[in-house]
Amino acid sequence: MKIEIIPCLNDNYSYLIFDEDKRSACVIDPSEAKPIIEIVEKNKLKLRYILNTHHHHDHVGGNSELKKKYNSKIIGFKDDKDRIPEIDILVKNNQIWKEENFEAKIYHIPGHTSGHIAFHFFKEKKIFTGDTLFSLGCGRIFEGTYEQMFNSLNLIKKLPKDTEIYCGHEYTLQNGNFCMANDTNNLKLKDKFSKVKKKLENNQPTIPTILEDEIECNIFLRAKDLESFSKLRDLKDNY
Repeated sequence: MKIEIIPCLNDNYSYLIFDEDKRSACVIDPSEAKPIIEIVEKNKLKLRYILNTHHHHDHVGGNSELKKKYNSKIIGFKDDKDRIPEIDILVKNNQIWKEENFEAKIYHIPGHTSGHIAFHFFKEKKIFTGDTLFSLGCGRIFEGTYEQMFNSLNLIKKLPKDTEIYCGHEYTLQNGNFCMANDTNNLKLKDKFSKVKKKLENNQPTIPTILEDEIECNIFLRAKDLESFSKLRDLKDNY
């Protein structure tokens, strides 16, 4: 399974996953259609599926155009059936979604939105977390509660430590600055942040990140309880 990281809009990432033998592909959270089409055509792929982590426009903006062009099937959470454009296949928490050589477990991880999900390609140890878990950060709480977000992050923390995390935005520098300001004695964080800055200076994405690194460096995953997590999230909202 090969993954192409596709920058979209200002700071979004979409991800094209494809089977190099069958040339069939999925796209995760297509913010816009044009950059997806360019990669699909360049690699002579068949875009079979569109996977949405949540309904926000910067994650579903390319749905309709891509579906029309490639006759793709759109997959999203069952409770977001009225909010995800042109959805075809409804999935639920803990379900295994499997089509062709693609196989992912669905996790309902509310907090950022009420219907947010992650796609965990567990055989490949890769998870697509949308706007719930970022590199060195977590999403804003719009529709859910602090408790929901805290529980969602703790669910992801239980995955194998070498799981690769693919998130929805290139927010790592800003997130890293916040972590550095509030976790000043964390040597592993300092090392990771130095590597992050070098990647960005070389115009490289900071994604994927590794779950073990996030557990050691991401201040939101290091929060010991709901109260401390909530205080950190409030601080970050005003940072």
